[in-house]
Amino acid sequence: MTTNGGHRPVFCTIVPPHILDHLATQEERELADSALRTLQQDAVQRTRRRITTVRGAVAPAVTAATGTPHRTIYDAGHGTDLPGTKVRDEGSEPGQDASVNRAYAGLGATFDLYLTAFERDSIDGEGLPLDATVHYDVDYDNAFWNGEQMVFGDGDGQIFTDFTSSVDVIGHELTHGVTQYTANLEYYGQSGALNESVSDVFGSLIKQHSLGHSADQADWLIGEGLLAPGVHGVALRSMKAPGTAYDDPRLGKDPQPGTMAEYVKTNRDNGGVHINSGIPNHAFYLLASALGGNAWERAGLIWYDVLTGGELQSDARFTDFAKLTVAAAKARFKEGEETEAVLKAWAQVGVQTG
Repeated sequence: MTTNGGHRPVFCTIVPPHILDHLATQEERELADSALRTLQQDAVQRTRRRITTVRGAVAPAVTAATGTPHRTIYDAGHGTDLPGTKVRDEGSEPGQDASVNRAYAGLGATFDLYLTAFERDSIDGEGLPLDATVHYDVDYDNAFWNGEQMVFGDGDGQIFTDFTSSVDVIGHELTHGVTQYTANLEYYGQSGALNESVSDVFGSLIKQHSLGHSADQADWLIGEGLLAPGVHGVALRSMKAPGTAYDDPRLGKDPQPGTMAEYVKTNRDNGGVHINSGIPNHAFYLLASALGGNAWERAGLIWYDVLTGGELQSDARFTDFAKLTVAAAKARFKEGEETEAVLKAWAQVGVQTG
C-alpha cells in the first residue's frame, strides 16, 4: 500500500465539477458562460498546482505556535493573480467589505475548533498562517484550497451567492489542508471520497461549534446559504440525507449515495470523489446522532484520531477507514457505547468493519 509520507497538496474545490458541467449546458448563455469560465479557471489552477508540486512549493512564512490565529485576507479585485492586495490582517478591525469580514471570521472559527476541540494549532499543528483571497475572478462559482491558501469567488448571483457566506465551506476547504499535513489522502476513487468526506465532516463540525449547536440541532448541510433565491435546493450536500440537497433544472439532481448499495462507479470527478463521499458522510452523521451531545466531543475525536494517527494510508478505501475508526473508538473510549455506535453506523451504510 501507499504510505502517507510527504505532503502532496492538491487543488480542491467546494462545487463539484458535475454541477458546473450541467450549468455549462444551459440555454441561458449568461449562466453557461459563468460555469464555463469557472471550469476553465479551475483547470488553470489545477495545472498550476501540479507544476508547483513538481517544482516544489515556496515554503510558507513560519509563525511560532502560539495558540492564536495569524490571518491575512487579500482582495483579488475580480482578477486571478494571487494572493492579491492585502486588505485585513490579524487583529485589525472589520471594514466595510462583508466578504473580507466573513472570510476573516471563518478562518477564525476553523482555527478555534481545531485548537479547542483537538488541541491542534492551525491546520499544520504548528501555527501555520491562514491566508485567504476574496473577490476572485468575475462571476466565479467556486471556492478552493490550492495547497497554500483559501480562495473565494463571489458567485454569479443567479445560482450561487458569495462563497464566503457559509462557514462550513471555509472549514471544509481548510480541512483539505489538515488532510494534506496528516493522512495526505490521494485525490481519486475511495481515498479521494474520504478526503472530501473528512472535509465535509470537519466543515460541519466547525459550523456546529461556532453556533453552539449539538448534533440534534445541526442542519448537517454543506454549503447551506450558497444557493441563490429561486434555486430548488438547500445546499451542495446533505450528510443527513445524501442525494436530497438539490433538484433543480439548471443544477441537475444531487447524485450522492448514502449507502454502498448505491455506490457510483465513474471516471469523472476523479472517480466520483464529491459523489461517493456521501457514504462516509452519512456514517458520521449516524454516529454523531446516535451519541448525541456535541458532535465534536466524541464522534469528531474518533475521526480526528484516525486522520492524524499515522495509520491511515494515503490510498485507503472505505473499509480501511472504517476499521480504523473502530480501533480509535476502542482506544479512546474502551468498549463503550461509542464503539458500538461506530460499528452500527458503518453497518447501516454497508461498509464492512471486520
